[in-house]
Amino acid sequence: MTDILELKRDELLEKRRVASLGGGEARIQKQHEQGKYTARERIERLIDPGTFIEFDRFVTHRCHQFGMQKNKFLGDGVVTGIGSIDGQRVAVYSQDFTCWGGALGAAHAKKICKIMKFALENRIPIIGINDSGGARIQEGVESLAGYADIFHLNVKASGVIPQISLIMGPCAGGAVYSPAITDFIFMVDKSSYMFVTGPDVIKAVTHEEVSKEDLGGARRHGETSGVANFICENEDSAFERVRELMTFLPSSNFAPKEPRPTSDTIFRDNLKIKNTVPANPRKPYDMKEIILDIVDDNHFLEVHKDYAKNIIVGFASIGGTRVGIVANQPAVLAGVLDIDSSVKGARFVRFCDAFNIPIISLVDVPGFLPGTVQEYGGIIKHGSKLLYAYAEATVPLITLITRKSYGGAYDVMASKHIGADVNLAYPTAEIAVMGADGAVNIVFRKELQGLEGKEFDDKKAELVANYEKEFANPYKAAELGYLDSVILPEETRQRLHEYLVALKNKKVELPKRKHGNIQL
Repeated sequence: MTDILELKRDELLEKRRVASLGGGEARIQKQHEQGKYTARERIERLIDPGTFIEFDRFVTHRCHQFGMQKNKFLGDGVVTGIGSIDGQRVAVYSQDFTCWGGALGAAHAKKICKIMKFALENRIPIIGINDSGGARIQEGVESLAGYADIFHLNVKASGVIPQISLIMGPCAGGAVYSPAITDFIFMVDKSSYMFVTGPDVIKAVTHEEVSKEDLGGARRHGETSGVANFICENEDSAFERVRELMTFLPSSNFAPKEPRPTSDTIFRDNLKIKNTVPANPRKPYDMKEIILDIVDDNHFLEVHKDYAKNIIVGFASIGGTRVGIVANQPAVLAGVLDIDSSVKGARFVRFCDAFNIPIISLVDVPGFLPGTVQEYGGIIKHGSKLLYAYAEATVPLITLITRKSYGGAYDVMASKHIGADVNLAYPTAEIAVMGADGAVNIVFRKELQGLEGKEFDDKKAELVANYEKEFANPYKAAELGYLDSVILPEETRQRLHEYLVALKNKKVELPKRKHGNIQL
């Protein structure tokens, strides 16, 4: 009996050893030569040591076409399981490029679906590490069905548990749509790619010649398309950024709100901000200086850092309360709203609302970007996405106007009129339909008509000064109740914290409906 038990034990250990090798030592070596980790190594570097519990280690495919019955790997090219990141339980899957280039077949897809269902049922985040050449051609429609099953679960999990995708190699064709549905996409510079159709197909169909890097590299998707939320220098950097992101996210949409540890006192003045905002509404400044001065420990995790830089979005905490921050950036295009920044902001607002993360909006916006490129591109419908996202949100919304807020952009940037709970402004704030110079040109067109030279300049300067005196301040809006308070810059952090505490138990009852119909 003892001998039989030993044999069974040895058999199990051997199977574990074989499974751990994936496609074999030669392919592992090739992966390392390319500066890439294996599927298992990636999981080890991502999660807390010793916390990984693997699922379905011995699963294999059942395909008999094209000699596939003679070509099997234990695990079928994907490692799945659960672990912890800083003590928070997560589910994870990692595609193994050493097994058929990480190609997805029916068994491979079922493993991913199984761990996704586990994550959804147990309300824990799901992290997918993608490194795959696409569908396993030998399995035909079963591979396509596998992708669709994954997509369906992505949609079911959306807004219920955080979904994070790491692109660690190729991700092409149908494979791109699962990451596209998830909440955050991480890409590695020079080693990860995403595209629906590759360079060879594009050349054959449209006669365009383009490299993989220019078509779907990390920089292209981080800066031009906006598909990637984070661009990382290498795989280790990507794992560190994911771990950092996880410290700001709840495990699910109804998880208890836990304070984020900080030793940063609430009762400190923001003296640096006193001189950050220029009096001249045309002079640029860096909104990040304000953000870093008011958040805990000067720690701000910016999302979509390299895309639509005229708006800033990201995570921080104030007094231990995790918050999402949306801010116009006067240092880029004067902080104007355009198509890309509107979509970027709307996506972030909706994520925060789905996961009960309060939103702080820092406003310095001259309006929407004019021009035929924007109008033909659909600035009307794309701009409405940001408006819709704010108006739909039921989490605590706190808005601070640091300098100017003009035109329709005033309404869209979390104004009192579309549901913000608390609206604040610095004494430097200007709230108006447009800037004084443009307003005078329209309102006093007849008075200025016919005047020339010094007489024109003097009259216009007088009219501009009168307009600024009447409208270039926050007090008209405060008189009407559109602002709850005018505050000094140096007291920003303390006041924001006070309002966050006051709004801690906010609850909104919405009209019963299946879902709204946001512009897409």
